[in-house]
Amino acid sequence: MQRTDLDHKMFARDNCPPVRWRVSDGLTGYDEAVAEMERQVGLIADGDADELVWLVEHPPLYTAGTSADSKDLIEPDRFPVFATGRGGEYTYHGPGQRVAYVMLDLKRRRQDVRAYVAALEEVVIRTLAAMNVKGERREDRVGVWVRRPERPRLPDGSMAEDKIAALGIRLRKWVSFHGLSINVEPDLGHFSGIVPCGISAYGVTSLVDLGLPVMMADVDMRLREAFEDVFGPTVTDV
Repeated sequence: MQRTDLDHKMFARDNCPPVRWRVSDGLTGYDEAVAEMERQVGLIADGDADELVWLVEHPPLYTAGTSADSKDLIEPDRFPVFATGRGGEYTYHGPGQRVAYVMLDLKRRRQDVRAYVAALEEVVIRTLAAMNVKGERREDRVGVWVRRPERPRLPDGSMAEDKIAALGIRLRKWVSFHGLSINVEPDLGHFSGIVPCGISAYGVTSLVDLGLPVMMADVDMRLREAFEDVFGPTVTDV
């Protein structure tokens, strides 16, 4: 079954309490974020806390997923590099990029990793669609992509396209953590220190790069609406 064939609504459950929705101001250190995710995942797995989506921005850094190849780290001394237990390869996080750490109990929703990844992609695609940007998934590449018809075609004749959102997840006791990132207005030059997600044939873009000057708060609002469409209600975490 392809990711595009999956029923994303299967992740919404009537018997689940609203997902806590937390937004942190300023820049959150990566070690701090991982420690808080570890704590929250433990609480959720033990039934001591409701599910959580946590929105942050990080200072400039690179992360290496479980499939990362050292040759894809082009400039190892440019920014701090963090090994992480999420799936995937190298990615960049930094100011102007919205990172959403998604901590859901898939035992109570649907124990299907492939479907869960597709559901996260659907959240991003709906978020972009609300801002008149057409995001697309690719069966051979995780993440969300936008076509760039104004650019020369690739050597194989296919249309140029850029990645606008990355995904990487991890599960512990069927509770998810890590999640997704959407490029709103990051410094795209910072991606040049790595081969993003191990894919060199395509570029990286952002909402501002596509000509959409949008505030982070506007993206957050659209992201929350899209999340609720796919996963169900949220409640502001205070």
